[in-house]
Amino acid sequence: MSRIRVAGISFEHFHMGDNLRAVAENPDVELVGICDPQEDRMAEAIRTFDIPAEKVFTDYQKCLAESQPDVVVLCPSAADHGLWTDRIMQFGADAIIEKPMAASLAEADQMIAAAQSAGKRLMINWPLAWSAPHQTARRMIEADEIGEVIEVHYYGGNRGPLYHGADKRETTAEEIAREKPKSWFYSKAAGGGSLLDYIGYGTTIGTWFFGGRKPIEVTATVDQPEGLEVDEHCIAVARYTTGLSKFETRWGTFTDPWTHQPQPRCGFVIVGTKGTIGCYDYQTSLFVQTEQKPAGFEMAADPLAPESKNLINYYVSRVQNDLPIDGPCSTEISRIGQQIVDTAIKSAAEQKTIKLLG
Repeated sequence: MSRIRVAGISFEHFHMGDNLRAVAENPDVELVGICDPQEDRMAEAIRTFDIPAEKVFTDYQKCLAESQPDVVVLCPSAADHGLWTDRIMQFGADAIIEKPMAASLAEADQMIAAAQSAGKRLMINWPLAWSAPHQTARRMIEADEIGEVIEVHYYGGNRGPLYHGADKRETTAEEIAREKPKSWFYSKAAGGGSLLDYIGYGTTIGTWFFGGRKPIEVTATVDQPEGLEVDEHCIAVARYTTGLSKFETRWGTFTDPWTHQPQPRCGFVIVGTKGTIGCYDYQTSLFVQTEQKPAGFEMAADPLAPESKNLINYYVSRVQNDLPIDGPCSTEISRIGQQIVDTAIKSAAEQKTIKLLG
């Protein structure tokens, strides 16, 4: 089988460097082009992956025409996810778009419609989907080891989106000061803010744990940082038929969870009718309670299967086995996550409880 041709377009989100590493490490794919209108945003990736000049573009149309990718990895600002999905679907390639799914539910629906019309795969990459503890928790839920899921509690975030780059490289204070005034992360019009950028991890992966169940209503509040037009802290409470669940996100945790877990710890606590699971980001184990062992115990996370280690391995396995995108990376689960996010945005703005939108 010939290798799958991959292009990386738009470097507005620093996760592009991490995604290109997944491309470089998979023998079944070939990087055929990268593109961004600002050449300097591609410089680090060009050096890191030794990308030749003939594969580097600043015009996306030229990139697509000359590189002829089978799939395009996209890392634009949240407000441009619909635009870029349309462009890639019109070209005729599959699209993998970096989280969040979209800046709004309407944009998410536009993306889904474009993919359906083109007959192409649309995958949303949630990097925490490739976490061994979270995948282990999902396996345990499917095996009925904690009964029916009735609550999901999420706390997620980091010191801030400008404190690190690709491969979790820490940035300097000078870099942060230089980037913050022009970063889309801090632009309301571009889809910035912690609520839109990060709470989707909780609402989407939480929906996966819930087996696709939707909440009835959402009550949310955000902070109002002085001098910023976006939030850096959001707490959303979702009411389900089984009770209340909480999704909280924070730019400004004491430490980054991939170096030292802050308090509260970043990750999920899942409550079932027969037990509970604590699965935290970047950890190698889970804490579990069951009816047989109510005091709880530490258990090792399942080893990740090769196809579950990153977005590219997963995408390749889906293509090679002619399978649809499923789980949190699917448009079905991600759309429900987006519904909760949109409802939380409306709730925070109107300072009242809102019935689930869409």
